[in-house]
Amino acid sequence: MVVIMRSGVADGEIAKVVEKIRDYGMDAHISRGKERTIIGVIGDEREIDFDSSAALPGVERAVPILKPYKYVSREVHPQRKVVPVGRARIGEGLVFMAGPCSVEEEDTTLRIAEAVRNAGAQVFRGGAYKPRTSPWSFQGLREKGLKILSKVRQVTGLAIVTEVMDCEHVDLVAAHADMFQVGMRNMRNYTLLSRLGQTGKPVLLKRGDSAKVQEWLAAADYIFRSGNENVVLCERGIRTFEDYTRNTLDLSAVPAAQAEGCLPVVVDPSHGTGRSDLVMAMSKAAIAAGADGLILEVHTEPDKAWSDGTQTITPEVLRQTIEACRRIAGAA
Repeated sequence: MVVIMRSGVADGEIAKVVEKIRDYGMDAHISRGKERTIIGVIGDEREIDFDSSAALPGVERAVPILKPYKYVSREVHPQRKVVPVGRARIGEGLVFMAGPCSVEEEDTTLRIAEAVRNAGAQVFRGGAYKPRTSPWSFQGLREKGLKILSKVRQVTGLAIVTEVMDCEHVDLVAAHADMFQVGMRNMRNYTLLSRLGQTGKPVLLKRGDSAKVQEWLAAADYIFRSGNENVVLCERGIRTFEDYTRNTLDLSAVPAAQAEGCLPVVVDPSHGTGRSDLVMAMSKAAIAAGADGLILEVHTEPDKAWSDGTQTITPEVLRQTIEACRRIAGAA
């Protein structure tokens, strides 16, 4: 069960609800968001009198929830969330995030950033820390890359999203980025998710390559329950038997996650296909499925990209993709 407190509730009223929950022999977890305070009830809910809990001063409503995710559920948040990232508002009109897989030298990165801004993107993506399957692959420019991303924001005005891999990097990444990205490998890194929940900074949570939709939403709950409601889900493809594409882009997950949870959902057709020739088609399909935006790998010279060049499109293809997607959204 979760107990949803009224906006502007007094600390004393929250304390009385917590005391009541503990009288039932259960624990209470308090999540203080910008809009309201939510108290999660931990334990066997069969012992709870829902009516008396809902009647306590300061309580808006008490909601019994048996799903593995509670804070992000539509029962708790009937209205879909809008997450601000720089000047963009994800969940309110289409948002396009674009840039290279890896941050490269400053001149190259700035040239790409100018190109993606001119093509219509509102957020610049680029990895300073790169989790790689092989320890011998390029691991990113790290702190130097973060400083380049700060320069991109300063010069272009684009908001920045970049991956954070470890709790020890959170403060450093936060100093240079407008949004944290949690990669598919870290979707189940619950310590990292909880730490990001303490920052208040927007989080782009990528779906694990073998994660069910419910598991993905439960991962988002770790961020929410630590106090951060600025979470955006990202479908980036799952692992199946098919090897024509890098992953299988599961577009059914977009309306499914939106129906079950309150969070915006964006799609990554670059990792979802691993093929630049399929990116535009799957981008249009994602918007038709109801996605709130896209995150795309873009480079002025894809064949010279430091990583993932085969799935990287040019700024001109990005421009065409954005125009096509906006037409599709307008026809819906």
